[in-house]
Formats: sequence, structure tokens, C-alpha cells
Amino acid sequence: MSKELSLILTLLSPVIGGLIYGFERIVRARMQNRQGPPLLQPFYDFLKLMDKRSIMIHSFHAFMGIMYLVGTWFSLYVLLSGGDILIAIFFHVLSLAFLVVGGFSVRSPYSVVGAMRELIHMLAYEPIFVLTAAGLYLVTGTFQISEILKTETAPILYLPLVFIAFIFSLPAVLKKSPFDIAEAHQEIIGGPEIEYSGKFYEAVYTAKWIEYIYAFFFVFLFAGSNYLLGAILAVLSFFIINLIDNSTARVTFRQMVSFHWYILIPLVVINLMLLALWRA
Repeated sequence: MSKELSLILTLLSPVIGGLIYGFERIVRARMQNRQGPPLLQPFYDFLKLMDKRSIMIHSFHAFMGIMYLVGTWFSLYVLLSGGDILIAIFFHVLSLAFLVVGGFSVRSPYSVVGAMRELIHMLAYEPIFVLTAAGLYLVTGTFQISEILKTETAPILYLPLVFIAFIFSLPAVLKKSPFDIAEAHQEIIGGPEIEYSGKFYEAVYTAKWIEYIYAFFFVFLFAGSNYLLGAILAVLSFFIINLIDNSTARVTFRQMVSFHWYILIPLVVINLMLLALWRA
């Protein structure tokens, strides 16, 4: 992918992410035998936020919300431009750190608890992203995404357990049930984003759309140069995640961490060890 095209796709990623989010709301509604909102509802909500008065708790809190958007946007650009996958993961972690710091910077107990839970989310699923990058390196011999996408043999053939673990970690990344403990609307009413409003909340809202593309692009990488297979894997994972979201209840943060560290991460490690031994 050329630098110009990757830049254009990155700039359009909020629109693409918003469409994915709108389609997801329709899919979830149909799974519950409801009609659901229109496809463009996320953009209607975005426009309504523009008319809201932006209440700034303090400038640092607002700045952290904006930096969450910038960091997420830049991590996606690294992916789309074919850069180093570890750098993309680093910038995604950094963007989440901005959100967490912003949550801790206000006195709202909901925001502080949400920020603490966001850190627990990161502790649970980020190791899987790093280990997934290590698995892709073992298969392709590179961390460069442009080279991974040229791999003729789909990495998923060598990394089936890694792929399964990655799919089951995505609900934690995208704040879906049963791992939506950081936002938990019935408990802490939005978590670290609760004190953002107006245009500042638009930044947080948009960053979440971009995270959809970021997460599913990793799924796409499991297909290597077979772009059709990558698209199928991304669509399949999209429906699996929403099926899980519609059929499960929220777990506690201890259960979420235990599931990731005692089940998913061992699955990944076993796959990587077997792959390393086979390559040896």
C-alpha cells in the first residue's frame, strides 16, 4: 500500500469506523429481534454532540481526551502504512494511557474507578497483542506489516491457537460483554470517559471508532497475502464478537484477568512453543 493511500485511509478511518459501529448496532439489534437504529446513527449522535456545550473540567483532562484520539489515530496509521507492528502496539498502549491519565485527573469516583479498570483491561489483553506479533514474526521472519501482508502461506495455518486466543480477547479490547468492565454503564456510567462532554467527548467517541479498524486489521494479518481470506476472517470475527456480546453477562475484573492469563495466554504460548520446536 502506498504512503498516499495509507494516509487517505487513515484520514477516512473515523468515517469507516463509524459505519462499522453503525452496522454493529444493527446486527446486535437483529440478534435481539429488534429493528435497531439506522446505519448512520453514530454520525447523527456525533452531530448532536457538536451542538452540546463543551464543559471543561480542566485543560489537562480535555487535552488527554484529544491525545487519546491522536494516539489511536497514529497507531492505525502505522498499521496501514506497513510499519512495524510493535510500534503500532506501543502507540495504542500510549493512547490508552492518555485516557487513563485523563480519568485519574478528575475527582469523579466513576472516572477514577473506570481508569483503574481500563488499566486492568490493558494488563489482560495487551500481552496477547505482543505475543501475536511474536507469532507473526516466527512465521514471516519480520515485524514489518508490509512484509507480513506479502506472506504467501496464511499465518493462521501456523497460529491457530493464537488466532483463537486473539479473537476471544477482542471483546476486552472493544469493551464488549463479558469484558466491558471499564465502561460498565450500569455500574460506573461510562468509566474514564464519563466527565467528557461536547467536542471533547467527540474526540473519545471518534477514537473508539478507530479502534474497531485497529483491532480487525490485526485479524486481517492472519491471512498474509490472501486478502480475501483476511476479509472473511475479519467479518467472521465481527459476528463472533457480537454474538458473544449478546449472549453473555459482564464478569468481574478478576474473572477477566484470570481468563486471559490462565487460558488465553497459555494457549498462545503453547502455539508459539510448538511452532518454535517445529521450526528448529
